[in-house]
Amino acid sequence: MIIDSHGHYTTAPTAHNEWRESQLDAFLSGQAAPAYPVISDDEIRETIEQNQLRLLTERGADMTIFSPRASAMAHHEGDLAVGIAWARACNDLIARVVDLFPDTFIGVCQLPQFAGEPLDAAVAELERCVGMGFVGLNLNPDPSGGRWSSPPLTDRYWYPMYEKMVELDVPAMVHVSASCTPVFHATGAHYINADTTAFMQFIEGDLFRDFPRLRFIIPHGGGAVPYHWGRYRGLADMLKRPNLLQHVMKNVFFDTCVYHQPGIDLLAKVIPVENILFGSEMVGAVRGIDPETGHYFDDTKRYVDALPLDAAAKRLVFEGNARRVFPRLDARLKERGL
Repeated sequence: MIIDSHGHYTTAPTAHNEWRESQLDAFLSGQAAPAYPVISDDEIRETIEQNQLRLLTERGADMTIFSPRASAMAHHEGDLAVGIAWARACNDLIARVVDLFPDTFIGVCQLPQFAGEPLDAAVAELERCVGMGFVGLNLNPDPSGGRWSSPPLTDRYWYPMYEKMVELDVPAMVHVSASCTPVFHATGAHYINADTTAFMQFIEGDLFRDFPRLRFIIPHGGGAVPYHWGRYRGLADMLKRPNLLQHVMKNVFFDTCVYHQPGIDLLAKVIPVENILFGSEMVGAVRGIDPETGHYFDDTKRYVDALPLDAAAKRLVFEGNARRVFPRLDARLKERGL
């Protein structure tokens, strides 16, 4: 199988997005949010069949690990109660997509997070979603939207979430949302900043000593990390941390959401193949056609196909690593004889 580990419902029905705007408007005016709209199965089918499902088929993949639109999580908007309602609405929509297309999509959940608030609601939503068949979660290390007011991911503030992740045996993709400051373009700067920042936090801390079974996917090819791998090895040495392959990379994985061949080549040359998961972020941050190649930037399978890896290594990238990192997905596939 070819499993895309990083997909978002960026084409959600218009009524869903309009309700979000109404919810935030109601919050700002001190009124109750309107009732969530009725969205038919046919509306969901149309948004998926004309977009993610069509592209998945055209590009030769089989399944997407699917979550709500990351830039729309916007944890800095409203308050925690608003975030809880929004996360439930988004996750319920993902569950409906999975129910309609069970052979092609499997869910990963958005969490209700708000800077400075405890994680009780987020833990409860994760538990609810796993009960619906979801296999992982998106964890925002900066719910303030670019102000970075939350403690590092190695801080004990996050431990209730990690305890639940270990209990449920689910991984987290470290994924920020929209940027509330013009200093950080959301997908071009804030996302990559967060990926890189998370990795450095893992180097500095001893999180995986406390949680040896914890697993994180750092998306977008690991941010700046592969390009500056020598810097991070050197910093780990200066900080008297163990070798990165022992200290961090037993628990951390990167995806292939890098939108040109030289970037994927570098990723595969620097990072062990066992730590790379195929992902496209499709339909996501970069949707156009590369004028230099004539192919879509986010057709990342094409780049992986061109890597000088043997068949066994490519199987790890396309399938094996995802099944190892997402054991609930592996169990679901085995139930189907796959």
